[in-house]
Amino acid sequence: MRKVPAPPPRRGEERRSWLSGAPPPRWVRVLPPVLVGVICAATLLSDDRLDIGFLLGAIPPLAVLSYGPLVTALLCGAVVALLTVPAFQLDRPGDADLLTVVFVSVLSVFVSFVRSRRDAQLDLERTVAEAAQRAVAPPLPERVGAVRCAGLYRAAQRGTLVGGDFFDVRDGPFGVRAVMGDVQGHGLSAVSTVASLLGAFREAVLDRPDLASVAGRLDRRLLVDSAGARHAELFATAALLEFSADALRVRVVVCGNPPPFLLRGARATELEVSPWTPLGLGLADAGAIEACTVALRPGDRLFLASDGVVEARDGSGAFYPLADRLTALLAERDADPAALPERVWADLVRFCPDVEDDVTMLVLMPSPP
Repeated sequence: MRKVPAPPPRRGEERRSWLSGAPPPRWVRVLPPVLVGVICAATLLSDDRLDIGFLLGAIPPLAVLSYGPLVTALLCGAVVALLTVPAFQLDRPGDADLLTVVFVSVLSVFVSFVRSRRDAQLDLERTVAEAAQRAVAPPLPERVGAVRCAGLYRAAQRGTLVGGDFFDVRDGPFGVRAVMGDVQGHGLSAVSTVASLLGAFREAVLDRPDLASVAGRLDRRLLVDSAGARHAELFATAALLEFSADALRVRVVVCGNPPPFLLRGARATELEVSPWTPLGLGLADAGAIEACTVALRPGDRLFLASDGVVEARDGSGAFYPLADRLTALLAERDADPAALPERVWADLVRFCPDVEDDVTMLVLMPSPP
């Protein structure tokens, strides 16, 4: 899911159909009044009486799909009135048929009332849930200190904004620091671990003088969280970055996460970083974490992707060739660094239509004021 501020379309709604809770499409809303108009016009313009009055019985249930009780009652009243107007001669319904239509109309108004109340409650609950999720992972700002940012987030579980991936960029007394990671599992079950790690990272940005100690703080956070639960083997992969004040150097620590890519010109090169074990194993405090320092040039960018990107496979089982696809996308004339995550996502979906893991991408562009 992309980290953009509300409002519409909400990210949960981007992949929901109208049968799964999204607002009905326009053609569903206009179908009842259009059907009434077509029936009236056909009966008035026809030389012979048309036996199409039975179609009016479908209008009350169709109105329930799109309208509230008031509009549904008006449409149901129009149906009953049309059946009793002599000029239309719509099958000349008997008393039993007319009573049946009246009963269906009253029932449709009641169902519309119940549906409207339930939809209002669901909208409220969805709004509260989205606010809570955005509090865990707020929208990524366009600039943090001397670094421009662009990110994309797609949660594996439909209708959610946060899953098992996380990223954040924060400015602090020791420079701009960024983190991208992936906790064990995905979906709503991993949200609490994501919230815990992000909270620990935001605190460590303020009081930890070096990047290795930030990784140690995240590792300890996972150990504390899993200590009170039986068989809770919490772990997470992460990549942490720290930019110098002039944004001409970046320090990188990788703990089980795919290394970042350095985008220089039209080339994408994976950084050679000494890997460390995933967080949560209790090894990050050993003082052996090595941070790689990379010199940056004007125009350089850093691209980070989660496991959901590099481990995506097509129908033949081949992995998504991220380095090659980045180089191809950078070679295009209209390559905009801020739009790169969206373009990689579109390319990834073409390569692997059924992406089942959380997908996260982050582009960091040093840009001193």
